[in-house]
Amino acid sequence: MDFLGTVAEITSDGRAVVSASVLPEIGNPVFDSRKRRLGKVVRIFGPVDGPYVSVELENVNVSELAGADLYTQGVKQNGKVKRRH
Repeated sequence: MDFLGTVAEITSDGRAVVSASVLPEIGNPVFDSRKRRLGKVVRIFGPVDGPYVSVELENVNVSELAGADLYTQGVKQNGKVKRRH
């Protein structure tokens, strides 16, 4: 697992905004320090030097996440992503 960053803010619609140290791919799962799955990356925005990541949370107590460190695990795609029919 790679260190994603620290939670900077919780939005009103229940997403976590993370100040990212690495650039993940959209759809990668996000975990806490205890390796519990918290959600997935849905948006990357901000400056190139210091991007922010929006994480869609799944059944998480939002009050616990303020200032928490989050981690991500890259999804490896095997073979072709799209196939002809």
